[in-house]
Amino acid sequence: MAESFGQNLIELLPNLRRFALSITRSATKADDLVQITCEKALANQTSYQSGTRLDAWLFRIMRNSWIDQIRRDKTGGTKVDIDDAFDLAGEDGRTITENSLMVKTTQNAISRLPDDQREVLVLICVEELSYQETASLLDVPIGTVMSRLARARKKVADAMGINAQLTRSSKSEEL
Repeated sequence: MAESFGQNLIELLPNLRRFALSITRSATKADDLVQITCEKALANQTSYQSGTRLDAWLFRIMRNSWIDQIRRDKTGGTKVDIDDAFDLAGEDGRTITENSLMVKTTQNAISRLPDDQREVLVLICVEELSYQETASLLDVPIGTVMSRLARARKKVADAMGINAQLTRSSKSEEL
């Protein structure tokens, strides 16, 4: 069991890093958070219930670790955070530039979301958790997950200039 647990953990590292980046907004902090999560998961692997989603269990460990770290930082005094900058100077080509700008715009739009909306968006749209799994992970009703996701999608679309007017047919139009 320990060998397959470790192998499954390794396979989930990219997913863990993506989620860590979404909640920390810093590559360095994300890497540290992934390491903390892996250490805690390995130390407590006997508490993992076989047959359940390992990634959801790991995301919960990560989220709780992040909350603990934020609480510690509040009492630890002032710290300076320097964000990593993406260097695009060496890249060439219109498509690469446009794609890079689109990714940057998307990242900025997602980073400006409130924490609760950003968490739901990443868990459902990136990590592919179901609404129910996300609701269980965050300890909120499924309706709350759905409304947070809807608001997050709308804000990201608005920030990116994607303002497709959704029209719903009325009963009189259907008749």
